Amino acid sequence: MTGSTKYIFVTGGVTSSLGKGIISASLAKLLQARGFTVTIQKLDPYINVDPGTLNPYEHGECFVTEDGAETDLDLGHYERFLDVPTSQANNVTTGRIYQNVINKERRGEYLGKTVQVIPHITDEIKRHIQALGRKGIYDFVITEVGGTVGDIESLPYVESIRQLKWEKGKDCLTIHLTLLPFLQTSGELKTKPTQHSVKEMLSLGVQPDVLVCRTEHPMQKGMKEKIALFCNVDATAVIESRDAQTIYDVPMMMQEEGLDRVVLQKLGITGYPEADLSAWTDFLHRYKEPKREVHIGLVGKYVELHDAYKSIKEALEHAGAENETKVHIKWVHSEKLNAKNVAKHLAGLTGIVVAPGFGHRGIEGKIEAIKYAREQKVPFLGICLGMQCAVIEFGRNVLGLTDANSTEMNADTAHPVIAMMEEQKNVENKGGTMRLGAYPCKLTEGSTAYAVYGRKDISERHRHRYEFNNSYLEDYRKAGMEATGINPKGKLVEIVEVKGHPWFVGVQFHPEYRSTVMKPHPLFVGFVQAAVKAAVPVGEKAEA
Repeated sequence: MTGSTKYIFVTGGVTSSLGKGIISASLAKLLQARGFTVTIQKLDPYINVDPGTLNPYEHGECFVTEDGAETDLDLGHYERFLDVPTSQANNVTTGRIYQNVINKERRGEYLGKTVQVIPHITDEIKRHIQALGRKGIYDFVITEVGGTVGDIESLPYVESIRQLKWEKGKDCLTIHLTLLPFLQTSGELKTKPTQHSVKEMLSLGVQPDVLVCRTEHPMQKGMKEKIALFCNVDATAVIESRDAQTIYDVPMMMQEEGLDRVVLQKLGITGYPEADLSAWTDFLHRYKEPKREVHIGLVGKYVELHDAYKSIKEALEHAGAENETKVHIKWVHSEKLNAKNVAKHLAGLTGIVVAPGFGHRGIEGKIEAIKYAREQKVPFLGICLGMQCAVIEFGRNVLGLTDANSTEMNADTAHPVIAMMEEQKNVENKGGTMRLGAYPCKLTEGSTAYAVYGRKDISERHRHRYEFNNSYLEDYRKAGMEATGINPKGKLVEIVEVKGHPWFVGVQFHPEYRSTVMKPHPLFVGFVQAAVKAAVPVGEKAEA
């Protein structure tokens, strides 16, 4: 597409958690399938500078980008749908906006003027919104605004949208996502909350161009026309978004509703090709019509909140589709595991993932799960803290280092097999002080990791402070746990494997962040393959 970058804003009304991220990613996927270049960014109204220090119970998973930004979990959806890496520029919080403005004021950049929400805060928001568009490589920049219209903290963002729509005219478009609640007593969907939400937007000076209506039931005849009349939009621009079986169905549903066509028409774009979604439909076919199934345990301390492990869940499902296998995840709370009940909780599983995390809570349960996986020869994948727990478990139960631990859990342990990185020892601020983002790793030929990646040099994303203590490296190697992935610069251990085990891999990095629909991560693909193999009874393996 020639000409200026088009800006699309996605706002939410009536209630939160309607799925603005999935709608944004689905629209982006449809535009990408027509040959356009698209990126998505998230504007978050909270005052934290980034999600790095936010409790997973409050905010779900913290997603990490290639350049080491700790971001909202919606960026994971953007990458999984588009197969395009995001960066620091794709996630902005109110905290960062205000921090930037205050820093400028301290440097005297405002020449002594009174610093106010308008124009200084809104100018900073607009600068961030347009930063990706100024690169000149994107036809569309889709901006998802967190929260719900009417929230006090969202006001500067809505005002910034109003200003940009005025400044850019036909190059801007607003999509408003609302809810059509179903009243059981009357047996009908109600449009009034949507009408009020749009009126709230209008009171702030923003007229939505497209309405996407979330609903549990099909919209009744004439409902789109009614909403269009009351909300000043075309009936064709009222889009029904029914609850989907999976998030990966949503792009197809939005294509059926014509969301991308309406958006292109309203932005005055013509002559575009038809959407090529053949690869996506192929994925959906493999995902929905598997040939076999496996049961995999995901052991963590936040399992009651599935969003805390969103990328791991999706990576397992991508790998399942690649293997034409339905992956059933059993969510296992690590705090509830102990030596007496671990076999009961993990019985029948043909794969065990021990999840990442911080702090000592649930650690002993993770260690028991790893011991079970190692001794019972169950395929195992340990991620970040999961890998560190595998090192601790092996030290205690194979090397006989009964006090083996991480200095994160016990600063006075006699055997600190996992220890603080040297450069972090004097850091006081928790936010943004870790080893973050993509780092290179060299694999050992002949290892399981080398077999699944198919190459020697890889790069993976990190989010941690503690490392394998290399002074124990030789002891571990002799006992049967080998370091098969090493960071070439710092000689840091990135991958450990147990010899003689069908599939036992612990990784210091987060492979889940790089798994997408079009490119399932090889570690997860290999792990699910191993789980499939373990699920076949011994007498049938040769035939299978």
